[in-house]
Amino acid sequence: MKLQNFVGTGLKYSFQAIAADKELITQIQIRLITLGLLEPPSDGNFGPITTAALKKFQNIMKCEELEHLGAVTAKRLIEAKLEDIPPQPLKLGNNLASRIIKYMQAMKYQISQGPRQYNIVYIEGMDANGNVNSDAPNYFNDRRIVLQILDGTPAIIGNWEATTEPGYHYTYNPMSEKGAARIKFGQYKAWQVGLHGNYDTHEALEQVAPITVHRDFNQDLMRTGDKLDTGLFAINQHWGYDLPYNNIDMASAGCLVGRTRQGHREFMKLLKQDLRYQLNNDYTFYTTVMPGDDLVKRFPD
Repeated sequence: MKLQNFVGTGLKYSFQAIAADKELITQIQIRLITLGLLEPPSDGNFGPITTAALKKFQNIMKCEELEHLGAVTAKRLIEAKLEDIPPQPLKLGNNLASRIIKYMQAMKYQISQGPRQYNIVYIEGMDANGNVNSDAPNYFNDRRIVLQILDGTPAIIGNWEATTEPGYHYTYNPMSEKGAARIKFGQYKAWQVGLHGNYDTHEALEQVAPITVHRDFNQDLMRTGDKLDTGLFAINQHWGYDLPYNNIDMASAGCLVGRTRQGHREFMKLLKQDLRYQLNNDYTFYTTVMPGDDLVKRFPD
């Protein structure tokens, strides 16, 4: 039996009947996985976890079919999209993960919730423990962070040394006559899994949509007073060639760069497990870039 067989009919299956139909169970599970309500894989077993996920879907979508599958539930399962599933209320504390999400809420940024729906965040001038640092130029003194929110509770599942700014080399030898690019704080939906580099080419998040940068024409290593420029600039998210913490060198001309190769491989492996990427390898990731000092000022620990 398939979900399509229920649409427009009076056919009804009890949960016990569903449990005896592996083809139907598998289709239901695939739809619930696609909607972020069930962890993969689809195993053809209509156990308590799948049952709870189906009931949750029926409740969210107001199917009004209790303890059975009928035409309403079947049709809505077939047609529902990920964005139709409202996020759960957030349960925020005062740890770093919660403070990051509070900041994103305050800025009205997109926040992803659910199993394997990751939030990519770069925090400028912050250490791994959430303390701000001097944000000295030419240092890998920023953080590349990945968060997941399960049952409303955010958790950091990846935290690596990074830079959100170009180093000395490309500040004083810019690739554009307008000046070196320094990404404007904000959130952008602009990166897909791709490749970076003409040498030491490696898998990375490749810019595919416009973002806004400050142009450091006066070469003062700051954003203040710099003109804004919006477009496609190959501002990728790649690795920093294992350069030392205190020397960005040629690793960034404005890209979002994780310092180590190993850390970057972990980052990419994690992101490729994202449910949305699994469903569509051309999925475009959101990325948020925020100033550490403003985060701490607004939401101190």
